[in-house]
Amino acid sequence: MLTSKLFFGFSLLLLGYFYVENPISRNHYFIATDTNKDKTVVQSQAAGKEIYTDFCIQCHGANGKGDAKNFPPLDGSDWLTKKRAQSIHAIKFGQSGEIVVNKKKFNSTMPAMGLSNQEVADVMNYIMKSWSNKQSKLVTEKEVATIKQ
Repeated sequence: MLTSKLFFGFSLLLLGYFYVENPISRNHYFIATDTNKDKTVVQSQAAGKEIYTDFCIQCHGANGKGDAKNFPPLDGSDWLTKKRAQSIHAIKFGQSGEIVVNKKKFNSTMPAMGLSNQEVADVMNYIMKSWSNKQSKLVTEKEVATIKQ
């Protein structure tokens, strides 16, 4: 009985060590390549999801479908893929005025969120890899920095 308790305690201790010492068990990273400078950038998918949850989910929904009336969909959005710079600009500085997404007009206001360039890149990459979106060219902090108001 004492042996099994010791074995169980040792097993928990060992599992705890591997959890604490193994960064993969805590963070879900993916590698984004900056093809313009051929530089590799590590970005956190978890950070993008957290930013989306904090700032975007209220209007665009957990499923990225928007509300089909005031807030455009991000899931399967042709505007997101065809107008990359404008999409980055909208997240970085806000968006107002009419836009056409998937052949439907939307004319509401998205306020500036006050995100850093890295946060904008993280949330863009989260959106561009979520739901039915499967973008391969990821947004980098450097690319976001080039977008001016």
